[in-house]
Formats: sequence, structure tokens, C-alpha cells
Amino acid sequence: MDNKEKQNKEQQILAAAEQEFLTKGFDGARTTTIAKAAGVTHAMLHYYFRTKEQLFERIVDEKFKKMSQSMFAIIGDPKLPIVERIKGSITAHFDFIADNPLLPRFIINEIVSRPERYEVLHKRVGLILETIYHDLQLEIDLAAERDEVERVDIKMLFISILSLNIFTFIAYPFMEPLIGELTADREKFLAARKAENIETILRRIKKL
Repeated sequence: MDNKEKQNKEQQILAAAEQEFLTKGFDGARTTTIAKAAGVTHAMLHYYFRTKEQLFERIVDEKFKKMSQSMFAIIGDPKLPIVERIKGSITAHFDFIADNPLLPRFIINEIVSRPERYEVLHKRVGLILETIYHDLQLEIDLAAERDEVERVDIKMLFISILSLNIFTFIAYPFMEPLIGELTADREKFLAARKAENIETILRRIKKL
């Protein structure tokens, strides 16, 4: 088996594992089901990933890596004004969840049912976030001193971004009785909700 074929097999396994973990959680996921969905033997799956835990951590790694690349690449771009960078990061985060709508509920369920999973998740993003928080807070403070933006705690701002964006997808299946026709066209609803979330956050930092 050449390297390209090995990479293809690995990606098939990861794609099948992602679906299995996100729909059933870590405890409910079965490596036999993953192997069957990936079109490989159970032995071959364990050749690539020795344990279910290792496979789980690889999925988590890849998801957070993609989110970091999309969201933090924009907000960490010093060539853009701070307000535009925050707007871009809200958009990138929202779009990432739209592409991975099962991920927020999966993460919450894993942390609630198995608190030790928090350590796996935290070590993936903790250092990245601390660096970004520090740098952005300095920029926000300097911009506030120049009277360009309102002074704000960047960590609280991130909590607001995460809360608004994630709630949209966690609550979406239960929204129809409350808002009816607004959820009939999913793409239209999500576009409107993204615009509302951006406006809500930017209203907090823009100078009136």
C-alpha cells in the first residue's frame, strides 16, 4: 500500500469516525461500526488508530484546528482594523458551526457526561486562546484610549460571541414552535441570524 492509499484509508476512517462520534457520543460510538462505514476491517482500523480514545482525540484535534485557522487567522491579522477583525471572527465562527452543526451539542454532552474530557478539549485551545486574549486586550485598550471603541473585557466579548453563535444551532431543532415560519428556510434563517449576531456584538464595542 503506497502513501497516497494509506492517506485515503486514514481519511475514510476519520470521516466515518467523525459521524459516529458526533451522532452517538464517545461512549455510544463503536469501532466496529466505524470500520464498516469506512470500508476497512476492524484490524485495519486499529492499525491506523490503536484505540478509540486515540481516534476521538484526532477528531477533536482536527475540528479545533480548523476552527482556529478560520476564526483566529482573521482576528489575529494586524493589518485589519480591530472592529473588522472581530466582525470577521464572528462570521468565521458562525460559518464553522454551520458546517459542523452537531459539534456544539456533542462537546457539551461529552463534558457533562465525562468531565475528564474537558482536559482533552482545554489543552487543545487553552494556550492559543491565552495568547490571543492577551494581544487583543492590549489592542482593545489602546483603541479605547484613542476613543475609537468602547472599553471591553475581551474574554467577556468572546463568551458573548460563543453564546450567540452556538445557541443558534443547539436550539434550532426546538425553535419552530416559537418562531414558526422563520425556520422554514434554514439557509435564509441562518444568514439572518448571523447578521443579527454580528450587529449585537459590534454594538457593544462601537463608539456611538
